[in-house]
Amino acid sequence: MQPAPILSFAIAPAQLAAAAQRLPQMNPVGPGAWLTVDAAYGAQMAEKARLVATRRGDVLAMLSGARAVADELLALVLDELAGRPDFAVADDMVRRPDGVRVAVDRADPLHMLTRLVQEDFCIHHKQDDEHVLTAAALCFPAAWTLAEKLGHPLRRIHRPIARYDDDIAGRVQRMFDLVRTDRPLWRANLLRYDLPDLFQPHTEGAPRPVGQATSAYLRSERQTIRRLAASDAVVFSIHTTVVRRVGGPAS
Repeated sequence: MQPAPILSFAIAPAQLAAAAQRLPQMNPVGPGAWLTVDAAYGAQMAEKARLVATRRGDVLAMLSGARAVADELLALVLDELAGRPDFAVADDMVRRPDGVRVAVDRADPLHMLTRLVQEDFCIHHKQDDEHVLTAAALCFPAAWTLAEKLGHPLRRIHRPIARYDDDIAGRVQRMFDLVRTDRPLWRANLLRYDLPDLFQPHTEGAPRPVGQATSAYLRSERQTIRRLAASDAVVFSIHTTVVRRVGGPAS
């Protein structure tokens, strides 16, 4: 458990509206809006650093053959941040919005990603008819465990979710097939949680109890998918927001 709750004051209205849409409806990402920074940035980055230092094997994973794609993703993120006013990016150093200066380490791309942005990243390669999870920097899992999902296709990854039927599985796969390099897409969810912890790696055999009306927190993920130009892999990114619950529908 993290040493203290990392709470935001509110979930963005556009994210709440997107969460009300039925999976897997997606929305276009606006220019410069792929990666987001909010008031919890500093606290979330500190929590990521703690998790990598103490549980690296639980939050960073890569299959053989995925390193080039992780390198491509890091280069894309650095390029994206270079165009933002809240970051200062040089060849060997990044100044973050919280004032922390981070030396650029291209030898460890997944770790480097955790030092730059709040988003978690899951890399998927197309194998046969489905996209397979081949690498991830996942510090804030929402009731799933990276070790159980690595190397599996989308349908198998979502097997424990009752609502993830054949129709939804087919629609999600089509989105992964059709998403373009120049037009990332996003959606959001909204769930009740009893604990504010960002790191909640529940297993399929011991799933998270479903949130109740009395649950104290709301957790929302802004999820994006984006195709990488060189490798043709698809990146699924997750920006997590946790707030103290004051009412409203979620499950």
